[in-house]
This record gives sequence, C-alpha cells and structure tokens, in this order.
Amino acid sequence: MVVRHVHRPDAIAAAEVARRELETHGIEVVPEHCTDCEVDLVLALGGDGTILAAADLARTHDVPLLGVNMGHMGFLAEVSGEGIPKVIEQLARNDYRVDTRITLDVTVRFPDGSEITDWALNEAVLMHTNVAHPVQLALVVDGQDVSTYGADGIILATPTGSTAYSFSAGGPVVWPDTEAIVISPLAAHGLFTRPLVVGPSSAVEVVVLEHDWSAPEMWCDGLRQTIAPVGTSIIARVGQRPVRLVRLDDTPFSTRLVHKFHLPVRGWRQRKEQHDRHGTTEAAQ
Repeated sequence: MVVRHVHRPDAIAAAEVARRELETHGIEVVPEHCTDCEVDLVLALGGDGTILAAADLARTHDVPLLGVNMGHMGFLAEVSGEGIPKVIEQLARNDYRVDTRITLDVTVRFPDGSEITDWALNEAVLMHTNVAHPVQLALVVDGQDVSTYGADGIILATPTGSTAYSFSAGGPVVWPDTEAIVISPLAAHGLFTRPLVVGPSSAVEVVVLEHDWSAPEMWCDGLRQTIAPVGTSIIARVGQRPVRLVRLDDTPFSTRLVHKFHLPVRGWRQRKEQHDRHGTTEAAQ
C-alpha cells in the first residue's frame, strides 16, 4: 500500500516512481482506502505528517511502515525520495529489519461520564484555544496528584515523539527503544513545571480545571481533534498495539539524531588527537 502527500508535486511524482518499481518487481500495489485488501507493508511518501497518517493504516493492518522523506525534518522517515529504486529493490529481497515503537492509548472522559478513545504514535497534546489566557490543568500520575499548571497546554509523548513537539517544548530526547511516557508542560506557570519521564506501567491523567475562557483541544499526532471542556480528564497509557517501522540498515539512533539536528560534533576528535600527540611528544622530550 502506497500513501503519499496529496498536495506536494514531488511526493505525487515519487509515488508514481514507487508504483512502477514495485510492479516491476512483481509486487502488487493495493488502493490506499481498501479495508479488505491483504497488505504486507505500507509505504508513505511525504513529511512526518504524512507518515503519521499512514501509521494509522499500518497499525490497522498490523504491518510494517516505511517512510520516505519528501518534507523537511522527516525524523520518522527512513530514506529520501531519490533513493526509491534502491529501496524497492531491498524490499523485494526482504532485506530490511523492523523496529517496534510503542504508542499511547488515550481515553478522554467527559464531565457527563461519556468517553472516547484514541491513540498516538508521537504525542497527545492538550492545547488552550484562547491565546490570551492559559488553560488550568492538573497532572495526576498513577492516581497521585503531582502538580497544577496555568499553561498553554501539555504534551504526553512517546519516545518516538520525544524528538517532535515535546523536544520543541524543552522535553528530553528519549531513545526510541525506551518504554516510557514523556510529560512536557507548555509555557507553564506553577510550582513544579519540569518535564517528566514515567515508566511503561504508569497511567498519566490530565484534568481540565475550572476558570477556562474557552474549552481547550486535544490533538493526537496533530491529526485528530477533540474538544475538552472543563472537567474533562485525558488518560494516557502505553498502548496495547505498537507501530512497526521498517529500517533498511543498522544506523544507530545517535547517528540519526546528529544527522537530523545537524549537531556540532565535527572537529573535536581531531583537536583531541592533536592534543594527545603534542602531549606524547613533550613526554618523550
């Protein structure tokens, strides 16, 4: 199954290249919205938003997801668009491995006792909707009240999502094979507003308190919106169904991190080697 960004010309063109390459290798491409089709893998072409949308299909069909970056950061992507022919050849040979990424199961419990469920691969975010006023929130972990905030919102992220919105809000980068939930308040005022990382068995609850000017919104992966009026509780746990991402090589996460964020790592080894050589020379003298 091939999923592409619907408006980007480069993603549309890349999807056609992928389709032709797949058919050349005798691999059938099934329609994106076919619910009864047998699917072995989902190929997503676009930015992280497109890949997050495709993750829902991969999770539904319980198959791996391969992201091809046609956007900017592309942290969820494995390769860029120009590498499609080589990628398809690897897929045809089954020359890849699969990483399992935890998800969040999210329950929204409304003041009238009704509730809905959702899920996220990156994060669930509760956001204020009145830019002039914060939303009042309470944070509860495993039934224990932890803090209250007046804030722009709060992010509940997976390790996969720790490099996305949570990172921009000052949250830590968490290696993706870690099982944890990252809690990152947004521009919060309170006695304790630091980001937190809790274990995989924890239940994290965020309660919308009184005195709100307008009802905040909850977004899962920036794709699905729920209005959360005063008295609503959002409960997040590590999900029962993970998402599996295709990996085409054994590049460690630390290397991906340096590459994606353009971290300033060049040069220090050369300086250290020069210092060591200089110290050795002085010792010999």
